[in-house]
Amino acid sequence: MTKPFGMNELVARIRVALRHRLQTQGESPVFQLGDLSMDLVKRIVTVKGDEVKLTPKEYEILRLLVQYHGRVLTHRFILDKVWGEITDVQYLRVYVRQLRQKIEESPDQPRYILTETGVGYRLAGSA
Repeated sequence: MTKPFGMNELVARIRVALRHRLQTQGESPVFQLGDLSMDLVKRIVTVKGDEVKLTPKEYEILRLLVQYHGRVLTHRFILDKVWGEITDVQYLRVYVRQLRQKIEESPDQPRYILTETGVGYRLAGSA
């Protein structure tokens, strides 16, 4: 890019680069699981077509679960990837509870984010 350039142009080029990187890695830029949809390029999460507003930490937790969907992620792994350090597991539990409140139809009986007792969490099913 040549200077000067506008922020809109920069953001558009970054989105294209991210989309291209995801496609070359064989990943779709949009993840779909039942009523849950996550656009990894635009950072938009929808449930039943309605956009869901997530905090940056909630988004990163969900993105990580999507990236490894179907696999169990340990508490330690998630804490390290999202917070950059190992911290109290209670932080993670609070954020997962908030995330379930936003994306699950019945947060007490989750369909998407499943708890693996004493181990961690996994995103149910396959895309």
